Amino acid sequence: MTIPGGGPPAPEPLPPARPDAGDDEYSATVLASHWVQRPEPEPAPVPTLVVGSGAAPGDATVLRFGPGVTEALARRPHPTLPTLVTPPAPRRRPQRHALPALVLVAAVLFLFWRQHTASAVGVREVSVTAARETLGCDSTAGIVGVVRTDGRPGTLSYRWVRSDGTSSDVRHTEVVRGQRQVRIELLWSFQGPGRHTAVAELRLLSPERRSAEVRFVYDCP
Repeated sequence: MTIPGGGPPAPEPLPPARPDAGDDEYSATVLASHWVQRPEPEPAPVPTLVVGSGAAPGDATVLRFGPGVTEALARRPHPTLPTLVTPPAPRRRPQRHALPALVLVAAVLFLFWRQHTASAVGVREVSVTAARETLGCDSTAGIVGVVRTDGRPGTLSYRWVRSDGTSSDVRHTEVVRGQRQVRIELLWSFQGPGRHTAVAELRLLSPERRSAEVRFVYDCP
């Protein structure tokens, strides 16, 4: 086609590209952003650190950092750590508890011995006498009880019982070693006119039960 004016003819436009007429199932594909291929970034260079100053090239220590270094270190054989053996716990020495146990046993034996020796006195005889067999008006009877022992130490428990219906509290007296006789006294007073036969009884309660009594007369015309 010639344009008036003598200019060169303009190029004819190319027909649009069409698919092959024989491909009936052709359809256009829209490329999304994840279909676009971008050039892969080049791997960053691994930095190399050289430690040492003034040393020869062969003596320098090279430390490498990067992903390749970690993988290389993982492939290295790790040194086997020595097995730590836990020492057994020290056993408690029995000597720590032996002394308190001995002290406790000694205390128990001492108390047992003391209790045993406190009642170890043996009673051989119990007797009661009155100073006078007959009392006058408004007088006091002196009554003496005597307990004969075997000479061993201990404790005597006793009480006085009178015929007027009264009695004393339980009393105690100590017997020392070698003492073979214990005197126990009672004072019994009378007043007013009358005649009365009185009885005073000494009852020994421990270390064994024994008793003795005496009779006298109170006569006041």
